[in-house]
Amino acid sequence: MEQTLHLFINDTEVKAAWEKNEAVRALTDLVSSKALTVPMSMYGGFEQIGSLGAHLPANDSQIKTKAGDIVLYAGNQIVLFYGSNTWAYTRLGSIVDQTEADLTRLLGNGNVTITLSYKGETP
Repeated sequence: MEQTLHLFINDTEVKAAWEKNEAVRALTDLVSSKALTVPMSMYGGFEQIGSLGAHLPANDSQIKTKAGDIVLYAGNQIVLFYGSNTWAYTRLGSIVDQTEADLTRLLGNGNVTITLSYKGETP
């Protein structure tokens, strides 16, 4: 049985490819016993941002994001992109089963809530 980190935007589960780094391991530990629901806010016309309520290990570097990217900002904020930006972030992963138009529909029409959970899946 494989353990996986799941991401929901409102009630829609999206498939994410997660980075293999210290921040994602800490995020997985954070949600391993109980799902985490994060109220998000639209920002800049290209992203949704919300507080994780905890600090994760950050390894920020200057990157250019694209639609679908999931990053850590300031060590305690999770950001989901439906557009692009250039800033110093820690990469967490990317949403891989939604087009840019799908992401704009999911993230670009008002504040959303995301839920992160960790559960066993049979491959």
